[in-house]
Amino acid sequence: MTTPVVDSALWIRNYHPAPQARARLVCFPHAGGSASYYFPVSAALSPELDVFAVQYPGRQDRRADPFIDTIDELADVIHLALTPTVRDGGPFAFFGHSMGSVLAFEVARRFEERDGISPAAVFASGRRAPSRLREENVHLRDDAGIIKEMRNLGGTDSRVLGDPELLAMVLPAIRNDYRAVERYSRGTDARIAAPIVVLTADDDPRTTVEEARAWSDHTTGTSELHTFTGGHFYLEQHAGPVINVISRTMADLVP
Repeated sequence: MTTPVVDSALWIRNYHPAPQARARLVCFPHAGGSASYYFPVSAALSPELDVFAVQYPGRQDRRADPFIDTIDELADVIHLALTPTVRDGGPFAFFGHSMGSVLAFEVARRFEERDGISPAAVFASGRRAPSRLREENVHLRDDAGIIKEMRNLGGTDSRVLGDPELLAMVLPAIRNDYRAVERYSRGTDARIAAPIVVLTADDDPRTTVEEARAWSDHTTGTSELHTFTGGHFYLEQHAGPVINVISRTMADLVP
């Protein structure tokens, strides 16, 4: 079977290059999100960490690119796109929020199983463990129903929610991503060797603290849980403490 050719430049953004950093951190956006969401994270962690962000198809400068509507296929392509970055040598870690958490986990699985390369850590934020299932069908709602969900969760610029033209541009990507993540699940036999650092909020309607704690079932390494006040996009109100968790963890793992 021929391995497909993937243009890494389409998929990976590096806003503040820091080639002398102690390690690289690859960030995976939430459903409907884009690489630029992590621009502030990149600015805050550079030059300590060289931060990369994944740009999914169908949004921003990739608006014309066709969607990928399953987590497995998306993880396969991201794995290929990240291979040059990961194989450059040196430690690396993954950070994902919401849908990005399961993608970070699945891409880590692919590097471990296919390449024998393991991240120093996987940071899973704002998402219950893959084995904790819920019946969710947001992707089947009409546009008004999806917009209501976006308002409930927060994290979307109010200017977007109030602009019909902008909504028309972003809704297809959001619906596609919800379809992908709502159809995704894994048993506890799906594990990685890398430590999993879980970040969650105490009032997230999509994830309870116990559902987040269950990420420990998906690693043969260590697992730790950090709980913040707030809802699904708690990290916007706690940006400093979240950055500190990443920085301290990487300093401990990569002296």
